Amino acid sequence: MSHRTIAPMALSLLLAACATVSPVVEAPTDPTAPAAAAAPQTGMVSTADLRASEAGMAILEQGGSATDAAIAVMLALTVVEPQSSGIGGGGFFVHGTLTGEVTTLDGRETAPAGAGPDWFLDGNGEPIGFMDAVMSGLSVGVPGNLALAWQAHERYGKLEWAALFAPAIALARDGFVVSERFGDYLERAKNRAARTPAGQALFYNAAGEPLPVGTLVKNPELADTLERLAAEGPDWLYQGPAGAELAEHVAADTPREGAMVAGDLREYEAKWRNPVCGQYRVYRICGMGPPSSGATTVFAILKQLEQFDLAALGAESPTAWHLFAESQRLAYADREVYLGDSDFVDVPVAGLVNSSYLTERGRLISPDATIAEPQAGTPPGADLALADGPEWPESGTSHFAVVDDEGDAVSWTSTVEGPFGSGLVFGGFYLNNELTDFTMVPEVDGVPVANRVEGSKRPRSSMSPTLVYGPEGNLRIAIGAAGGATIPVQTAKALIGVLDWGLTAQEAIALPGLFSPGNTIVLEPDSSLLAMQDDLEALGHTVIVRGMPFKANAVEFVDGRWLGAADPRSEGAALGN
Repeated sequence: MSHRTIAPMALSLLLAACATVSPVVEAPTDPTAPAAAAAPQTGMVSTADLRASEAGMAILEQGGSATDAAIAVMLALTVVEPQSSGIGGGGFFVHGTLTGEVTTLDGRETAPAGAGPDWFLDGNGEPIGFMDAVMSGLSVGVPGNLALAWQAHERYGKLEWAALFAPAIALARDGFVVSERFGDYLERAKNRAARTPAGQALFYNAAGEPLPVGTLVKNPELADTLERLAAEGPDWLYQGPAGAELAEHVAADTPREGAMVAGDLREYEAKWRNPVCGQYRVYRICGMGPPSSGATTVFAILKQLEQFDLAALGAESPTAWHLFAESQRLAYADREVYLGDSDFVDVPVAGLVNSSYLTERGRLISPDATIAEPQAGTPPGADLALADGPEWPESGTSHFAVVDDEGDAVSWTSTVEGPFGSGLVFGGFYLNNELTDFTMVPEVDGVPVANRVEGSKRPRSSMSPTLVYGPEGNLRIAIGAAGGATIPVQTAKALIGVLDWGLTAQEAIALPGLFSPGNTIVLEPDSSLLAMQDDLEALGHTVIVRGMPFKANAVEFVDGRWLGAADPRSEGAALGN
Protein backbone atom coordinates (compact mmCIF):
# COMPACT_ATOMS: atom_id res chain seq x y z
CA MET A 1 0.00 0.00 0.00
CA SER A 2 1.32 3.44 -0.87
CA HIS A 3 2.24 5.77 2.00
CA ARG A 4 -0.45 8.17 3.17
CA THR A 5 -0.74 10.58 6.05
CA ILE A 6 -2.13 8.79 9.10
CA ALA A 7 -4.81 10.73 10.93
CA PRO A 8 -4.67 10.75 14.73
CA MET A 9 -7.54 8.44 15.66
CA ALA A 10 -8.55 6.76 18.87
CA LEU A 11 -8.96 3.38 17.23
CA SER A 12 -5.34 2.18 17.16
CA LEU A 13 -6.44 -1.32 16.21
CA LEU A 14 -7.93 0.01 13.02
CA LEU A 15 -4.93 2.09 12.11
CA ALA A 16 -2.66 -0.94 12.11
CA ALA A 17 -4.66 -2.57 9.34
CA CYS A 18 -4.81 -2.76 5.55
CA ALA A 19 -2.60 -5.81 5.12
CA THR A 20 -4.58 -7.02 2.11
CA VAL A 21 -3.99 -5.04 -1.07
CA SER A 22 -6.11 -5.35 -4.20
CA PRO A 23 -4.56 -4.56 -7.60
CA VAL A 24 -4.81 -0.96 -8.76
CA VAL A 25 -6.54 -0.53 -12.12
CA GLU A 26 -5.58 2.53 -14.14
CA ALA A 27 -8.57 4.83 -14.55
CA PRO A 28 -9.48 6.01 -18.05
CA THR A 29 -9.85 9.77 -18.28
CA ASP A 30 -11.39 12.32 -20.60
CA PRO A 31 -8.55 13.37 -22.94
CA THR A 32 -10.28 16.62 -23.93
CA ALA A 33 -10.07 18.04 -20.41
CA PRO A 34 -9.08 21.75 -20.38
CA ALA A 35 -6.87 23.53 -17.88
CA ALA A 36 -8.64 25.19 -14.98
CA ALA A 37 -8.44 27.98 -12.44
CA ALA A 38 -6.54 28.03 -9.13
CA ALA A 39 -7.87 25.95 -6.26
CA PRO A 40 -10.16 27.56 -3.74
CA GLN A 41 -8.91 26.84 -0.22
CA THR A 42 -12.05 25.46 1.40
CA GLY A 43 -13.90 22.17 1.42
CA MET A 44 -17.58 21.30 1.35
CA VAL A 45 -19.70 18.20 1.94
CA SER A 46 -23.37 17.81 0.99
CA THR A 47 -25.26 14.64 1.89
CA ALA A 48 -28.77 13.46 2.70
CA ASP A 49 -28.10 13.34 6.47
CA LEU A 50 -26.32 15.78 8.78
CA ARG A 51 -24.47 12.96 10.55
CA ALA A 52 -23.03 11.76 7.26
CA SER A 53 -21.99 15.32 6.38
CA GLU A 54 -20.28 15.56 9.77
CA ALA A 55 -18.43 12.30 9.05
CA GLY A 56 -17.18 13.69 5.75
CA MET A 57 -16.11 16.99 7.28
CA ALA A 58 -14.24 15.17 10.07
CA ILE A 59 -12.14 13.45 7.42
CA LEU A 60 -11.51 16.68 5.47
CA GLU A 61 -10.40 18.40 8.66
CA GLN A 62 -7.82 15.64 9.22
CA GLY A 63 -6.33 16.39 5.81
CA GLY A 64 -8.26 13.78 3.89
CA SER A 65 -9.07 14.06 0.21
CA ALA A 66 -12.52 14.45 -1.29
CA THR A 67 -12.43 10.71 -1.96
CA ASP A 68 -11.54 9.93 1.66
CA ALA A 69 -14.41 12.09 2.87
CA ALA A 70 -16.85 10.56 0.38
CA ILE A 71 -15.96 7.06 1.56
CA ALA A 72 -16.57 8.11 5.18
CA VAL A 73 -19.94 9.51 4.08
CA MET A 74 -20.92 6.27 2.35
CA LEU A 75 -20.02 4.29 5.46
CA ALA A 76 -21.90 6.65 7.77
CA LEU A 77 -24.99 6.44 5.56
CA THR A 78 -24.84 2.66 5.94
CA VAL A 79 -25.60 3.29 9.61
CA VAL A 80 -28.00 6.25 9.64
CA GLU A 81 -29.76 5.87 6.28
CA PRO A 82 -29.97 2.09 5.79
CA GLN A 83 -33.19 2.46 3.81
CA SER A 84 -31.33 4.14 0.97
CA SER A 85 -27.70 3.09 0.59
CA GLY A 86 -24.66 1.52 2.16
CA ILE A 87 -22.17 -1.31 1.93
CA GLY A 88 -24.94 -3.77 1.06
CA GLY A 89 -25.49 -1.95 -2.22
CA GLY A 90 -23.52 -0.29 -4.98
CA GLY A 91 -22.93 3.01 -6.64
CA PHE A 92 -21.23 5.20 -9.21
CA PHE A 93 -18.29 7.46 -8.41
CA VAL A 94 -17.33 10.49 -10.53
CA HIS A 95 -14.07 12.25 -9.63
CA GLY A 96 -12.93 15.57 -11.04
CA THR A 97 -9.66 17.41 -10.56
CA LEU A 98 -8.95 21.10 -10.61
CA THR A 99 -7.44 20.76 -14.09
CA GLY A 100 -10.60 19.17 -15.46
CA GLU A 101 -9.51 15.53 -15.49
CA VAL A 102 -12.60 13.38 -14.93
CA THR A 103 -12.61 9.69 -14.03
CA THR A 104 -15.55 7.43 -13.31
CA LEU A 105 -15.74 4.21 -11.32
CA ASP A 106 -18.52 1.63 -11.61
CA GLY A 107 -19.47 -0.13 -8.38
CA ARG A 108 -22.81 -1.38 -9.66
CA GLU A 109 -24.03 -4.71 -8.29
CA THR A 110 -23.91 -7.80 -10.51
CA ALA A 111 -26.26 -10.71 -11.01
CA PRO A 112 -25.04 -14.14 -9.90
CA ALA A 113 -23.13 -15.97 -12.62
CA GLY A 114 -25.88 -18.61 -12.62
CA ALA A 115 -28.67 -16.14 -13.43
CA GLY A 116 -30.22 -16.11 -16.89
CA PRO A 117 -32.86 -14.26 -18.93
CA ASP A 118 -35.67 -16.25 -17.26
CA TRP A 119 -34.60 -15.09 -13.77
CA PHE A 120 -37.88 -13.27 -13.09
CA LEU A 121 -40.20 -15.54 -15.09
CA ASP A 122 -42.51 -18.16 -13.61
CA GLY A 123 -43.08 -21.70 -14.91
CA ASN A 124 -45.37 -20.35 -17.62
CA GLY A 125 -42.83 -17.85 -18.86
CA GLU A 126 -44.68 -14.89 -17.31
CA PRO A 127 -43.05 -12.25 -15.07
CA ILE A 128 -43.50 -12.88 -11.37
CA GLY A 129 -44.92 -10.12 -9.16
CA PHE A 130 -42.64 -7.22 -8.36
CA MET A 131 -42.76 -7.62 -4.58
CA ASP A 132 -42.39 -11.39 -4.93
CA ALA A 133 -39.10 -10.68 -6.65
CA VAL A 134 -38.00 -7.99 -4.20
CA MET A 135 -38.74 -10.00 -1.10
CA SER A 136 -36.45 -12.85 -2.04
CA GLY A 137 -32.86 -13.57 -2.90
CA LEU A 138 -33.79 -13.16 -6.56
CA SER A 139 -33.40 -9.41 -6.13
CA VAL A 140 -29.98 -9.37 -4.45
CA GLY A 141 -26.95 -8.47 -6.53
CA VAL A 142 -23.33 -8.81 -5.43
CA PRO A 143 -22.68 -5.57 -3.45
CA GLY A 144 -20.20 -3.19 -5.07
CA ASN A 145 -19.76 -0.16 -2.82
CA LEU A 146 -16.85 -1.56 -0.80
CA ALA A 147 -14.93 -2.60 -3.90
CA LEU A 148 -15.61 0.83 -5.39
CA ALA A 149 -14.39 2.55 -2.24
CA TRP A 150 -11.17 0.51 -2.18
CA GLN A 151 -10.33 1.22 -5.81
CA ALA A 152 -11.09 4.92 -5.40
CA HIS A 153 -9.00 5.11 -2.23
CA GLU A 154 -6.05 3.39 -3.87
CA ARG A 155 -5.99 6.09 -6.52
CA TYR A 156 -7.12 9.22 -4.69
CA GLY A 157 -6.91 8.55 -0.95
CA LYS A 158 -4.59 10.42 1.45
CA LEU A 159 -5.53 9.05 4.87
CA GLU A 160 -5.20 5.40 5.81
CA TRP A 161 -8.14 3.21 4.79
CA ALA A 162 -8.93 2.32 8.41
CA ALA A 163 -9.22 5.96 9.46
CA LEU A 164 -12.22 6.45 7.18
CA PHE A 165 -14.31 3.98 9.18
CA ALA A 166 -14.07 5.69 12.56
CA PRO A 167 -17.13 8.00 12.23
CA ALA A 168 -19.38 5.16 11.03
CA ILE A 169 -18.13 2.77 13.70
CA ALA A 170 -18.88 5.36 16.38
CA LEU A 171 -22.40 5.89 15.03
CA ALA A 172 -23.08 2.17 14.98
CA ARG A 173 -21.44 1.41 18.35
CA ASP A 174 -22.61 4.45 20.35
CA GLY A 175 -25.94 4.85 18.60
CA PHE A 176 -27.84 7.30 16.42
CA VAL A 177 -31.21 8.91 16.88
CA VAL A 178 -34.21 7.91 14.74
CA SER A 179 -35.09 10.98 12.67
CA GLU A 180 -38.53 11.91 11.40
CA ARG A 181 -37.75 10.84 7.86
CA PHE A 182 -36.23 7.55 8.97
CA GLY A 183 -39.19 6.94 11.26
CA ASP A 184 -41.53 7.47 8.35
CA TYR A 185 -39.62 4.88 6.30
CA LEU A 186 -39.79 2.40 9.18
CA GLU A 187 -43.56 2.75 9.10
CA ARG A 188 -44.11 2.81 5.33
CA ALA A 189 -41.57 0.10 4.44
CA LYS A 190 -42.12 -2.16 7.43
CA ASN A 191 -42.68 -5.17 5.17
CA ARG A 192 -39.05 -4.89 4.05
CA ALA A 193 -37.31 -3.40 7.08
CA ALA A 194 -38.81 -5.98 9.44
CA ARG A 195 -38.84 -8.90 7.00
CA THR A 196 -36.28 -10.83 9.05
CA PRO A 197 -35.73 -11.19 12.81
CA ALA A 198 -32.49 -9.20 12.44
CA GLY A 199 -34.32 -6.23 10.96
CA GLN A 200 -37.08 -6.46 13.54
CA ALA A 201 -34.58 -6.48 16.38
CA LEU A 202 -32.82 -3.42 15.05
CA PHE A 203 -35.70 -1.01 14.48
CA TYR A 204 -38.91 -2.41 16.03
CA ASN A 205 -40.13 -3.04 19.55
CA ALA A 206 -41.43 -6.28 21.02
CA ALA A 207 -44.92 -5.46 19.75
CA GLY A 208 -43.62 -5.07 16.21
CA GLU A 209 -44.03 -1.31 16.14
CA PRO A 210 -41.35 1.00 14.72
CA LEU A 211 -39.09 2.61 17.29
CA PRO A 212 -40.33 6.17 17.91
CA VAL A 213 -38.64 9.23 16.50
CA GLY A 214 -35.93 10.30 18.92
CA THR A 215 -35.01 6.77 19.98
CA LEU A 216 -31.29 6.04 20.25
CA VAL A 217 -30.51 2.98 18.11
CA LYS A 218 -27.30 0.98 18.42
CA ASN A 219 -26.11 -1.56 15.86
CA PRO A 220 -23.20 -3.47 17.45
CA GLU A 221 -23.20 -6.15 14.74
CA LEU A 222 -22.65 -3.50 12.08
CA ALA A 223 -19.95 -1.90 14.22
CA ASP A 224 -18.17 -5.28 14.34
CA THR A 225 -18.51 -5.65 10.57
CA LEU A 226 -17.08 -2.19 9.95
CA GLU A 227 -14.16 -2.86 12.30
CA ARG A 228 -13.29 -6.06 10.41
CA LEU A 229 -13.49 -4.22 7.06
CA ALA A 230 -11.35 -1.40 8.41
CA ALA A 231 -8.73 -3.82 9.67
CA GLU A 232 -8.68 -6.31 6.81
CA GLY A 233 -9.94 -4.37 3.79
CA PRO A 234 -12.76 -5.42 1.47
CA ASP A 235 -11.20 -8.84 0.88
CA TRP A 236 -12.66 -9.76 4.27
CA LEU A 237 -16.05 -9.70 2.55
CA TYR A 238 -15.24 -10.57 -1.05
CA GLN A 239 -12.55 -13.23 -0.64
CA GLY A 240 -13.02 -14.69 2.83
CA PRO A 241 -15.49 -16.79 4.80
CA ALA A 242 -17.77 -13.77 5.31
CA GLY A 243 -18.44 -13.67 1.57
CA ALA A 244 -19.31 -17.34 1.53
CA GLU A 245 -21.71 -16.78 4.42
CA LEU A 246 -23.32 -13.83 2.63
CA ALA A 247 -23.81 -15.92 -0.51
CA GLU A 248 -25.31 -18.78 1.50
CA HIS A 249 -27.66 -16.32 3.22
CA VAL A 250 -28.90 -15.03 -0.14
CA ALA A 251 -29.09 -18.48 -1.74
CA ALA A 252 -31.24 -19.79 1.12
CA ASP A 253 -33.78 -17.11 0.20
CA THR A 254 -33.63 -17.67 -3.57
CA PRO A 255 -36.45 -19.88 -4.92
CA ARG A 256 -34.64 -21.18 -8.02
CA GLU A 257 -31.38 -22.54 -9.33
CA GLY A 258 -28.50 -20.23 -10.20
CA ALA A 259 -28.45 -18.50 -6.80
CA MET A 260 -25.51 -16.51 -5.53
CA VAL A 261 -22.38 -18.45 -4.57
CA ALA A 262 -19.10 -17.47 -2.93
CA GLY A 263 -17.43 -17.32 -6.33
CA ASP A 264 -19.73 -14.44 -7.34
CA LEU A 265 -18.21 -12.32 -4.58
CA ARG A 266 -14.66 -13.50 -5.28
CA GLU A 267 -15.00 -12.53 -8.94
CA TYR A 268 -16.59 -9.13 -8.36
CA GLU A 269 -14.63 -6.03 -9.38
CA ALA A 270 -15.36 -2.34 -9.49
CA LYS A 271 -14.51 -1.07 -12.97
CA TRP A 272 -13.02 2.19 -14.15
CA ARG A 273 -15.13 3.36 -17.07
CA ASN A 274 -14.68 6.10 -19.62
CA PRO A 275 -16.44 9.29 -18.52
CA VAL A 276 -19.21 10.59 -20.75
CA CYS A 277 -18.74 14.30 -21.45
CA GLY A 278 -20.40 16.79 -23.76
CA GLN A 279 -20.78 20.51 -24.34
CA TYR A 280 -24.01 22.30 -23.34
CA ARG A 281 -23.83 25.97 -24.26
CA VAL A 282 -20.52 27.10 -22.71
CA TYR A 283 -20.42 24.30 -20.12
CA ARG A 284 -18.76 20.90 -20.14
CA ILE A 285 -21.04 18.27 -18.61
CA CYS A 286 -19.47 14.98 -17.43
CA GLY A 287 -21.06 11.94 -15.89
CA MET A 288 -21.30 8.18 -15.60
CA GLY A 289 -21.72 5.99 -18.65
CA PRO A 290 -23.20 2.48 -18.92
CA PRO A 291 -24.47 0.61 -17.08
CA SER A 292 -25.78 3.97 -15.89
CA SER A 293 -28.18 5.77 -18.17
CA GLY A 294 -27.49 8.95 -16.21
CA ALA A 295 -24.92 10.78 -18.30
CA THR A 296 -26.51 10.12 -21.68
CA THR A 297 -30.02 10.95 -20.48
CA VAL A 298 -29.10 14.11 -18.56
CA PHE A 299 -27.04 15.37 -21.49
CA ALA A 300 -29.74 14.54 -24.04
CA ILE A 301 -32.37 16.46 -22.06
CA LEU A 302 -30.09 19.49 -21.95
CA LYS A 303 -28.68 19.35 -25.47
CA GLN A 304 -32.07 18.90 -27.14
CA LEU A 305 -33.11 22.19 -25.52
CA GLU A 306 -30.05 24.14 -26.62
CA GLN A 307 -31.93 25.75 -29.54
CA PHE A 308 -34.36 27.41 -27.11
CA ASP A 309 -33.65 30.56 -25.10
CA LEU A 310 -34.49 29.08 -21.72
CA ALA A 311 -32.91 32.02 -19.92
CA ALA A 312 -35.33 34.43 -21.58
CA LEU A 313 -38.31 32.18 -20.82
CA GLY A 314 -37.41 31.78 -17.16
CA ALA A 315 -38.57 29.43 -14.43
CA GLU A 316 -42.10 30.87 -14.31
CA SER A 317 -42.86 30.11 -17.95
CA PRO A 318 -45.26 27.26 -18.80
CA THR A 319 -43.55 27.10 -22.19
CA ALA A 320 -40.20 26.42 -20.55
CA TRP A 321 -41.64 23.53 -18.52
CA HIS A 322 -43.43 22.22 -21.62
CA LEU A 323 -40.12 22.18 -23.50
CA PHE A 324 -38.47 20.44 -20.56
CA ALA A 325 -41.21 17.78 -20.59
CA GLU A 326 -40.87 17.18 -24.33
CA SER A 327 -37.11 16.80 -24.10
CA GLN A 328 -37.54 14.22 -21.34
CA ARG A 329 -39.89 12.20 -23.53
CA LEU A 330 -37.35 12.01 -26.34
CA ALA A 331 -34.40 11.26 -24.05
CA TYR A 332 -36.23 8.47 -22.22
CA ALA A 333 -37.37 6.89 -25.50
CA ASP A 334 -33.70 6.44 -26.39
CA ARG A 335 -32.78 5.39 -22.85
CA GLU A 336 -35.28 2.53 -22.77
CA VAL A 337 -34.05 1.00 -26.04
CA TYR A 338 -30.30 1.47 -25.99
CA LEU A 339 -29.02 1.59 -22.39
CA GLY A 340 -27.71 -1.45 -20.57
CA ASP A 341 -24.45 -2.99 -19.36
CA SER A 342 -21.91 -2.22 -22.10
CA ASP A 343 -19.99 -5.38 -21.17
CA PHE A 344 -22.95 -7.35 -22.55
CA VAL A 345 -24.66 -5.15 -25.16
CA ASP A 346 -23.38 -2.57 -27.61
CA VAL A 347 -24.46 0.78 -26.18
CA PRO A 348 -24.01 3.60 -28.74
CA VAL A 349 -22.76 6.07 -26.14
CA ALA A 350 -20.96 8.31 -28.62
CA GLY A 351 -24.05 8.42 -30.81
CA LEU A 352 -26.39 9.14 -27.92
CA VAL A 353 -24.39 12.25 -26.98
CA ASN A 354 -23.54 13.24 -30.56
CA SER A 355 -24.18 16.95 -30.98
CA SER A 356 -25.67 16.69 -34.47
CA TYR A 357 -27.92 13.80 -33.47
CA LEU A 358 -29.27 15.60 -30.41
CA THR A 359 -29.74 18.82 -32.36
CA GLU A 360 -31.90 16.91 -34.83
CA ARG A 361 -33.82 15.30 -31.97
CA GLY A 362 -34.34 18.75 -30.49
CA ARG A 363 -35.93 19.95 -33.72
CA LEU A 364 -38.81 17.56 -33.02
CA ILE A 365 -39.71 19.77 -30.06
CA SER A 366 -42.17 22.60 -30.65
CA PRO A 367 -42.94 25.39 -28.16
CA ASP A 368 -46.66 25.21 -28.97
CA ALA A 369 -47.43 21.52 -29.50
CA THR A 370 -46.63 18.07 -28.14
CA ILE A 371 -45.01 15.13 -29.89
CA ALA A 372 -47.81 12.67 -30.54
CA GLU A 373 -45.85 9.51 -29.73
CA PRO A 374 -42.12 9.94 -29.07
CA GLN A 375 -40.02 7.17 -30.53
CA ALA A 376 -36.40 6.20 -30.04
CA GLY A 377 -34.14 7.71 -32.64
CA THR A 378 -31.24 6.13 -34.51
CA PRO A 379 -28.05 7.54 -33.02
CA PRO A 380 -24.80 6.90 -34.88
CA GLY A 381 -23.56 3.38 -34.16
CA ALA A 382 -26.91 2.13 -32.86
CA ASP A 383 -27.84 -1.55 -32.98
CA LEU A 384 -31.46 -1.63 -34.05
CA ALA A 385 -31.80 -5.28 -33.01
CA LEU A 386 -32.82 -4.30 -29.48
CA ALA A 387 -36.24 -3.82 -27.93
CA ASP A 388 -37.77 -1.77 -25.15
CA GLY A 389 -39.21 -3.50 -22.12
CA PRO A 390 -41.21 -2.52 -19.03
CA GLU A 391 -39.25 -1.43 -15.96
CA TRP A 392 -40.00 -1.56 -12.24
CA PRO A 393 -39.87 1.76 -10.38
CA GLU A 394 -37.93 2.12 -7.12
CA SER A 395 -36.75 4.87 -4.78
CA GLY A 396 -34.06 3.90 -2.27
CA THR A 397 -30.93 5.85 -3.13
CA SER A 398 -28.64 8.58 -1.77
CA HIS A 399 -26.37 11.11 -3.44
CA PHE A 400 -23.46 13.03 -1.94
CA ALA A 401 -21.01 15.59 -3.25
CA VAL A 402 -17.64 16.51 -1.74
CA VAL A 403 -14.96 19.04 -2.63
CA ASP A 404 -11.64 19.19 -0.78
CA ASP A 405 -9.21 22.05 -0.15
CA GLU A 406 -7.29 21.25 -3.34
CA GLY A 407 -10.41 21.63 -5.46
CA ASP A 408 -10.82 17.92 -6.23
CA ALA A 409 -14.46 16.88 -6.32
CA VAL A 410 -16.41 13.64 -5.89
CA SER A 411 -19.98 13.12 -7.03
CA TRP A 412 -21.15 9.71 -5.79
CA THR A 413 -24.59 8.14 -5.99
CA SER A 414 -25.08 5.11 -3.75
CA THR A 415 -28.06 2.78 -3.52
CA VAL A 416 -29.66 -0.37 -2.17
CA GLU A 417 -32.45 0.14 -4.76
CA GLY A 418 -35.77 0.20 -2.84
CA PRO A 419 -36.36 1.17 0.78
CA PHE A 420 -34.26 -1.27 2.87
CA GLY A 421 -33.40 -3.17 -0.31
CA SER A 422 -34.43 -6.82 -0.24
CA GLY A 423 -35.09 -6.70 3.50
CA LEU A 424 -32.34 -9.28 4.05
CA VAL A 425 -29.83 -8.30 6.75
CA PHE A 426 -26.26 -9.57 6.89
CA GLY A 427 -23.61 -8.38 9.31
CA GLY A 428 -25.89 -5.61 10.55
CA PHE A 429 -26.53 -4.06 7.11
CA TYR A 430 -29.30 -4.45 4.54
CA LEU A 431 -28.67 -6.21 1.24
CA ASN A 432 -29.86 -4.56 -1.94
CA ASN A 433 -32.69 -5.52 -4.27
CA GLU A 434 -30.76 -4.14 -7.24
CA LEU A 435 -31.54 -6.96 -9.64
CA THR A 436 -35.10 -5.67 -9.95
CA ASP A 437 -33.52 -2.84 -11.95
CA PHE A 438 -33.26 -5.35 -14.79
CA THR A 439 -36.12 -5.38 -17.26
CA MET A 440 -38.51 -8.13 -16.21
CA VAL A 441 -38.97 -9.64 -19.67
CA PRO A 442 -35.94 -10.80 -21.68
CA GLU A 443 -37.40 -10.09 -25.11
CA VAL A 444 -40.26 -8.34 -26.88
CA ASP A 445 -41.71 -9.88 -30.06
CA GLY A 446 -38.65 -12.08 -30.30
CA VAL A 447 -36.22 -9.16 -30.04
CA PRO A 448 -33.84 -9.17 -27.04
CA VAL A 449 -34.09 -6.37 -24.48
CA ALA A 450 -30.81 -4.58 -23.77
CA ASN A 451 -31.44 -4.60 -20.02
CA ARG A 452 -32.43 -8.29 -19.72
CA VAL A 453 -30.95 -10.45 -16.95
CA GLU A 454 -27.70 -12.28 -17.72
CA GLY A 455 -25.14 -13.93 -15.47
CA SER A 456 -22.63 -11.47 -13.91
CA LYS A 457 -24.35 -8.56 -15.69
CA ARG A 458 -25.01 -5.17 -14.11
CA PRO A 459 -28.56 -3.80 -14.32
CA ARG A 460 -29.23 -0.49 -15.97
CA SER A 461 -29.31 2.43 -13.57
CA SER A 462 -30.78 5.92 -13.52
CA MET A 463 -28.12 7.25 -11.14
CA SER A 464 -26.61 10.46 -12.50
CA PRO A 465 -23.58 11.71 -10.56
CA THR A 466 -22.49 14.74 -12.58
CA LEU A 467 -19.69 17.31 -12.74
CA VAL A 468 -20.00 20.59 -14.65
CA TYR A 469 -17.03 22.70 -15.74
CA GLY A 470 -17.35 26.36 -16.68
CA PRO A 471 -16.10 28.10 -19.83
CA GLU A 472 -12.68 28.76 -18.26
CA GLY A 473 -12.31 25.09 -17.35
CA ASN A 474 -13.07 25.54 -13.65
CA LEU A 475 -15.37 23.22 -11.75
CA ARG A 476 -18.78 24.87 -11.51
CA ILE A 477 -20.90 22.23 -9.79
CA ALA A 478 -20.93 18.63 -8.53
CA ILE A 479 -24.48 17.31 -8.39
CA GLY A 480 -26.71 14.24 -8.39
CA ALA A 481 -29.98 12.97 -7.01
CA ALA A 482 -31.94 10.03 -5.62
CA GLY A 483 -35.39 8.85 -6.62
CA GLY A 484 -35.38 5.99 -9.12
CA ALA A 485 -36.19 6.86 -12.73
CA THR A 486 -36.65 10.54 -11.78
CA ILE A 487 -32.91 10.93 -11.06
CA PRO A 488 -31.80 12.15 -14.52
CA VAL A 489 -34.72 14.58 -14.61
CA GLN A 490 -33.95 16.00 -11.17
CA THR A 491 -30.33 16.48 -12.20
CA ALA A 492 -31.19 18.09 -15.54
CA LYS A 493 -33.78 20.36 -13.93
CA ALA A 494 -31.29 21.62 -11.36
CA LEU A 495 -28.67 22.22 -14.05
CA ILE A 496 -31.13 24.24 -16.13
CA GLY A 497 -31.92 26.21 -12.98
CA VAL A 498 -28.26 27.00 -12.36
CA LEU A 499 -26.90 27.33 -15.90
CA ASP A 500 -29.89 28.89 -17.70
CA TRP A 501 -31.96 30.58 -15.02
CA GLY A 502 -29.13 31.90 -12.88
CA LEU A 503 -30.29 30.26 -9.66
CA THR A 504 -28.09 28.98 -6.88
CA ALA A 505 -27.84 25.21 -6.66
CA GLN A 506 -30.00 25.35 -3.54
CA GLU A 507 -32.72 27.28 -5.36
CA ALA A 508 -32.48 25.05 -8.41
CA ILE A 509 -32.78 21.82 -6.43
CA ALA A 510 -35.80 23.27 -4.63
CA LEU A 511 -37.60 23.96 -7.92
CA PRO A 512 -40.80 21.93 -8.25
CA GLY A 513 -40.67 18.56 -9.95
CA LEU A 514 -42.03 17.66 -13.38
CA PHE A 515 -41.45 14.12 -14.63
CA SER A 516 -42.41 13.16 -18.18
CA PRO A 517 -40.72 9.95 -19.35
CA GLY A 518 -43.62 8.90 -21.59
CA ASN A 519 -47.02 10.21 -22.55
CA THR A 520 -48.01 11.57 -19.16
CA ILE A 521 -46.61 14.50 -17.21
CA VAL A 522 -46.41 13.99 -13.46
CA LEU A 523 -46.46 17.19 -11.40
CA GLU A 524 -45.31 17.50 -7.82
CA PRO A 525 -48.20 18.13 -5.40
CA ASP A 526 -48.49 21.48 -3.63
CA SER A 527 -46.05 23.10 -6.04
CA SER A 528 -46.15 26.21 -8.20
CA LEU A 529 -46.39 24.01 -11.28
CA LEU A 530 -50.02 23.24 -10.46
CA ALA A 531 -50.89 26.73 -11.65
CA MET A 532 -49.52 25.72 -15.08
CA GLN A 533 -51.55 22.53 -15.39
CA ASP A 534 -54.20 24.10 -17.64
CA ASP A 535 -51.52 25.59 -19.89
CA LEU A 536 -49.76 22.23 -20.19
CA GLU A 537 -52.99 20.43 -20.95
CA ALA A 538 -53.84 23.05 -23.58
CA LEU A 539 -50.59 22.14 -25.32
CA GLY A 540 -51.75 18.51 -25.52
CA HIS A 541 -50.22 16.97 -22.41
CA THR A 542 -51.94 14.48 -20.16
CA VAL A 543 -51.18 15.70 -16.64
CA ILE A 544 -51.50 13.96 -13.28
CA VAL A 545 -50.45 15.10 -9.81
CA ARG A 546 -48.57 12.61 -7.66
CA GLY A 547 -45.88 12.58 -5.03
CA MET A 548 -42.41 11.62 -6.23
CA PRO A 549 -39.24 10.62 -4.33
CA PHE A 550 -37.11 13.73 -4.90
CA LYS A 551 -33.79 14.09 -3.07
CA ALA A 552 -30.79 15.91 -4.56
CA ASN A 553 -27.46 17.22 -3.26
CA ALA A 554 -24.81 19.46 -4.77
CA VAL A 555 -21.71 21.54 -4.19
CA GLU A 556 -21.08 24.58 -6.40
CA PHE A 557 -18.36 27.21 -6.80
CA VAL A 558 -19.73 30.77 -6.68
CA ASP A 559 -17.84 34.05 -6.29
CA GLY A 560 -14.64 32.42 -5.12
CA ARG A 561 -16.09 30.00 -2.59
CA TRP A 562 -17.83 26.65 -2.33
CA LEU A 563 -21.52 26.55 -1.49
CA GLY A 564 -23.45 23.42 -0.55
CA ALA A 565 -27.02 22.57 -1.49
CA ALA A 566 -29.39 19.96 -0.10
CA ASP A 567 -32.94 19.17 -1.13
CA PRO A 568 -35.48 20.79 1.22
CA ARG A 569 -37.69 17.73 0.71
CA SER A 570 -35.07 15.65 2.56
CA GLU A 571 -33.11 15.88 5.80
CA GLY A 572 -30.00 16.71 3.83
CA ALA A 573 -27.28 19.04 5.07
CA ALA A 574 -24.22 20.75 3.62
CA LEU A 575 -21.19 21.60 5.73
CA GLY A 576 -18.03 23.55 4.89
CA ASN A 577 -14.75 24.23 6.64
